[in-house]
Amino acid sequence: MGAGHDHGTRDLISSGADHRRRLWWAAGLLTVFMVVEAIAAWITGSLALLSDAGHMFTDVLAIAMTLAAITAAHRAGTDSGRTFGLYRLEVLAALANAALLTLVAGFVLVQAVQRFTDPPDVPAGWMLLVAVGGLAANVAAFALLRSGAKENIGVRGAYLEVLGDLLGSAGVIVAALIIWGTGWAYADPIVAVLVALMILPRTFALGRSAVRILVQAAPEHLDIAAVRDRLAAVPGVCDVHDLHVWTLTEGMDVASAHLSLDPAAELGAVLTVAREALHEDFHIDHATLQVEPAGAGRHCTPISW
Repeated sequence: MGAGHDHGTRDLISSGADHRRRLWWAAGLLTVFMVVEAIAAWITGSLALLSDAGHMFTDVLAIAMTLAAITAAHRAGTDSGRTFGLYRLEVLAALANAALLTLVAGFVLVQAVQRFTDPPDVPAGWMLLVAVGGLAANVAAFALLRSGAKENIGVRGAYLEVLGDLLGSAGVIVAALIIWGTGWAYADPIVAVLVALMILPRTFALGRSAVRILVQAAPEHLDIAAVRDRLAAVPGVCDVHDLHVWTLTEGMDVASAHLSLDPAAELGAVLTVAREALHEDFHIDHATLQVEPAGAGRHCTPISW
């Protein structure tokens, strides 16, 4: 026999949907200033502005992909042909965001190195004005996405990109002030390099989190041995085997296990206590537990995976 426990599944379906309005506002705001920065970068020749515009483009694309993934996952939640919905689309969107941002950072680094030999003159006044506007847009988008980043990995991907772009806009302002005050043209490519290097660690961390979910690795915050011991401590359970714990999407850890029971154990009571233990001690709200007489699992063909 098996038993499932899906407290929170409906909440998870709507976890991203709850933030769609904020995502739309952030996307619209960043799109406007992305166009402004791109035009200003073309007119002034500023690599720092170009890098910030490129980063802002990935912000917009990140939010667009996150919106698409959240919408698809929400609609698939009632599709009987997709028993786990399309939650992994949010994870794929986060991985795509990480890959795209890595490419943008690499492009900026290459361009910056080339400019160190002959940095062009950049009109600092226009550069400063546009950078201040970009900073304001990023601060607004950062505030819109902050709460959602704690609950949804797709929103977190967009949030991290906006955070990196916010710091990038601040760097462009510093470069503009240096050029304005001293005429030192190298400030433009130097800031572009710093911005690119600054965003890469967060990008790698996001990509790593997404890959761990996609390969169904055990959640980093869970001690699998502790999960096994807790299930084994349930009254009536004499052995726990074939335990698997993985993450379906951010905030939804899933588990399955076989529980060998004492002959006198009450089936309903064991399942209830085991499910409550997983929920209360490990925040695992979706578990499939198979119960069997003590020793029965040892006569089965061993699972090779």
